[in-house]
Amino acid sequence: MLPRSPMPPILQSVPRACRRRPRLFAALLVCAIVVACSRVQTTRPGVIGVEREQTMSSLVSSEELEQGAETAYAQVLSAEREKGNLNADPAMTAKVRRIAQRIIPEVDAFRPDAVGWDWEVNVIESEQLNAWAMPGGKIAFYSGIIEKLGLTEGEIAAIMGHEIAHALREHGRERASERVVSGLLLDGGVIFGSILTGTDLSGLGQTARMAYQVSVGLPNSRLHETEADRVGIELMARAGYDPRGAIRVWQKMAQASGGKGGPKFLSTHPSPDSRIADLTDYARRVMPLYQRADKAPA
Repeated sequence: MLPRSPMPPILQSVPRACRRRPRLFAALLVCAIVVACSRVQTTRPGVIGVEREQTMSSLVSSEELEQGAETAYAQVLSAEREKGNLNADPAMTAKVRRIAQRIIPEVDAFRPDAVGWDWEVNVIESEQLNAWAMPGGKIAFYSGIIEKLGLTEGEIAAIMGHEIAHALREHGRERASERVVSGLLLDGGVIFGSILTGTDLSGLGQTARMAYQVSVGLPNSRLHETEADRVGIELMARAGYDPRGAIRVWQKMAQASGGKGGPKFLSTHPSPDSRIADLTDYARRVMPLYQRADKAPA
């Protein structure tokens, strides 16, 4: 009699009942994913009308992400302070913080609870063309994006509004939820296939994840960028900054990159042309807000 083939390692952790009844396993997997997810609306629509419901996993809480962001932010600041790169230019730091002080009260239009976040704004001396906002209102600007692009206060406000919008819409949590769910689905699919075939298919996991990132993950990321552009342009207009400054930012960005944005389907950002066209449209929509606001420096 031939020796029995050893059980693939990936199946050893699957309950025997599920190994014998693949449909039971599939049903339990689907139920677990459905229970772990919910549809939410993180912000009010605002004048620009961002009304997309988002799928969030209960396995990724806002509180946990904010705590993690606070820890990570502190670590970044500590490392940059040791290198002498934290707020090295007092005048630039004061300018960025002054802009933040105008914009932050306006988040009330999208989510009133965010006004009470523990906001923090710092400038890091670096040649990078970058800025970001972590969950809970932790903001960092790199001096390179201000100096190399020659940004005016209004243009800094456009970038800040965009980054704050990511935090308000909890795009980080949405992406984390997406990764949790896709991980369950992909791992579950590998196990399900292993149950049906009796072989270890775990080697396919990495390939599947890569395919998911290109076909699903990146388009969602571009959607987040577009939402942040639109929410951000309303925030800056409410704060008294000319919304057309956002258009100039991306014109400068396109010029700095030499128009080499790469293939759109492999980019996490919209193409410069489509982004500028969208911002031009939304700048027109929020212009009445700017006209009614107390004007800030351009």
